[in-house]
Amino acid sequence: MTDSIFQRPNRRSFLFGTAAVGGSLAAPAVLAQTAGALMANSTEMESDVLETTQRNVSSFRAMDWRDYFSNLRRGAILADTESRAVHFWSEDGNTYRLYPSSVPMSEELTRLGRTEVVRKVVGPEWRPTPSMLRRNPDWPRYIGPGPDNPLGTHALYLSWQYYRVHGTQDTRKIGRRSSNGCIGLYNENIAELFGLTEIGTQVLLI
Repeated sequence: MTDSIFQRPNRRSFLFGTAAVGGSLAAPAVLAQTAGALMANSTEMESDVLETTQRNVSSFRAMDWRDYFSNLRRGAILADTESRAVHFWSEDGNTYRLYPSSVPMSEELTRLGRTEVVRKVVGPEWRPTPSMLRRNPDWPRYIGPGPDNPLGTHALYLSWQYYRVHGTQDTRKIGRRSSNGCIGLYNENIAELFGLTEIGTQVLLI
């Protein structure tokens, strides 16, 4: 995939738009954000990431589900925005996975708290949110499944509007603060997680 940034707005320059510069790591928040303003600012689009953007430098380690969930009914996903990692435990506790992820660029774009998987899509379609179109009227209104889709190959839709755990076509984003709300994984990792989860799988963002 090319790293070029085009001058005129088109599908490729849309996917790899303005650069996002990662900041220092913050302590994990435990209080869920309210929906209103966050939904207005949330997006499924991720900004371009240059080599100057910092990758995760914090501990990337296994965790115990008991510290975050009361049970494993239908499995559990923990997205840790501090360590930039996604953890998965199966309902029977026998399967555990740990994946590097991209996370939101700022606290304002980050929604924390409990939700669940409400829809699973292979080859997701992408449509900009109303707030995105107000900021970027030249962006396309629709991108279908394929190599230019910012949601990658698979997407887990959450009960929060506009929020997903999804793949990405730009692997430079993984391990960085590079998204405008969603949690991104390598396409091969989201494909595996997609197969492990079900509708109703618990999700916690911290």
